[in-house]
Amino acid sequence: MASHPSDHEPNRADLHKDPSRVSGMFDQVAPGYDRTNTVLSMGNDRFWRAATTRAVNPRPGQRILDLAAGTGASSVALAGRGATVVAADFSPGMIAEGRRRHSGIPHLSFVQADATDLPFGDDEFDAVTMSFGLRNVNEPKKALSELLRVTKPGGRLVVCEFSHPPSKAFNGLYRFYNDRVLPVVAKTVSSNAEAYDYLNESIRDWPDQRTLSAWIRQAGWTDVAHRNLSMGIVALHRATKPQA
Repeated sequence: MASHPSDHEPNRADLHKDPSRVSGMFDQVAPGYDRTNTVLSMGNDRFWRAATTRAVNPRPGQRILDLAAGTGASSVALAGRGATVVAADFSPGMIAEGRRRHSGIPHLSFVQADATDLPFGDDEFDAVTMSFGLRNVNEPKKALSELLRVTKPGGRLVVCEFSHPPSKAFNGLYRFYNDRVLPVVAKTVSSNAEAYDYLNESIRDWPDQRTLSAWIRQAGWTDVAHRNLSMGIVALHRATKPQA
């Protein structure tokens, strides 16, 4: 395991996705993370969050796991519909920032958790969701199996993740933005611009919509479907746990 760098030394994960380096990187960017994402996505992060909330369709009385919740922006949207939400993240810095910002919100709790070894019982949640976190897990297929384990039979999975625009022309523009524009903007608005170099690499390296759908099926989920958001920059994947 790589050791955590000091608070002053920028931490940059790589495509090996060593858990301690990924966690340390997110610890360092936690305070400005949401603001940076809004700038870099040109405000689309709010649209993606709203689409994910609609897909999860939280209702009062339901228990929902929001994994890789970061500072809890997505969790707050889910709890606002009356569901009991557990915001879980691998980064203690993200969890601390989420608690600081959202401690007064009812039906919302924060838990540090490893996506490949969740600290929850079997069949515990009515729905599980993960936004922009699965590609940062070093064993994403194991995480999909763990999410299945903790979901009640008939419960729902919603994964919102960066993907690959199917249009070659648009994909070229998107790659130009990620490779040339995003690093310059990240240096201006982020406390750790190198972290966004890693995030760009992780997006490029991540499988396409069809491949991720296959991984979800292989983990044991049924009724697997996806729809593209923002011309395929992001894909919203949905599935159901089979009835017992």
